[in-house]
Amino acid sequence: MRTESTSKGTGSLSRRSVLALGAGSVAAAVSGTGTAQAAESGIVTPPEGKRILLSCKLGMLPKKLGDKALTIVDRLRLAGEAGFDGVDFDQAGEFTPEQARAAVRESGVFVHNAINHAHWSQRLTSAKKEERDRGRANIAHCIRVSHAAGGSGVLIVVGRGSDGPTDVVEQRAREAMQKLLPLAASLGQMILIENVWNQMMYDHDAPPEQGAERFVAFVDSFNSPWVGMYYDIGNHWKYGQPGEWIRTFGHRCVKLDVKGFSRAKSKFVDITSEDDDLPWEQVQKALDDIGFTGWATAEVGGGDLQRLTQVRQQMQKAFGL
Repeated sequence: MRTESTSKGTGSLSRRSVLALGAGSVAAAVSGTGTAQAAESGIVTPPEGKRILLSCKLGMLPKKLGDKALTIVDRLRLAGEAGFDGVDFDQAGEFTPEQARAAVRESGVFVHNAINHAHWSQRLTSAKKEERDRGRANIAHCIRVSHAAGGSGVLIVVGRGSDGPTDVVEQRAREAMQKLLPLAASLGQMILIENVWNQMMYDHDAPPEQGAERFVAFVDSFNSPWVGMYYDIGNHWKYGQPGEWIRTFGHRCVKLDVKGFSRAKSKFVDITSEDDDLPWEQVQKALDDIGFTGWATAEVGGGDLQRLTQVRQQMQKAFGL
């Protein structure tokens, strides 16, 4: 477990120091012995021995602090300074594989995954073939970015249920993903489905206490070790019990997205805040029951070092770390 004291070792900065130094100096000040070793060897690894590793989305890391613009290297280092074990590269469409690899090596901060948010507009379920083809190309790019950065998978939104009848949209997504599996397997990258409010594999207008069986059936239809779930715990607290979903997913639950949600107010909230009524103790027990090991990534509002550190601490509380 990374505690407040251990996250402020060699090269650490106070929030005020970060704001005062500016972009150019942040990179130099945050880099410590581990970063220097990574630069020398060209290999960046996350901490060893942790059952759950904590990550944030790249999009949570600011592009500016005060009046100073931050480079991608600065942003990754800021995540490390906040105590995260790695980053989910959720703006992968903005970078080439070579740029992602260089940023990881220079920053010394591990990247475990890649995402391209164009999956909402260029969907695998679209009735238009050109949109499906573009969506598949976007995922292929993310697979290459994750591999180059040293990651192990890509998060995808498979599409939208409103694109057609259930069996039609699922088959469109399945066919596109099957075409991506040879690339994913060759580069050792899992294609991970996120449960989102897209009217697929759950009943969007039904009350709570739904199950995860339809997600499981879709994943199992590939009969492939390269397809799994990137389970967003907060997204479907509105629709079902997270402990039951985790147990239903079992080994298919490869990575986790983390946010708070209030059923009482029907809105997303800070993780473990007063309004967050998500049963985190049940989540912990279910993860223990399935023997979960892997990455848990915050998907909440980001910000400066103080805010990022707060989110990391909230995640530790949620998982009992």
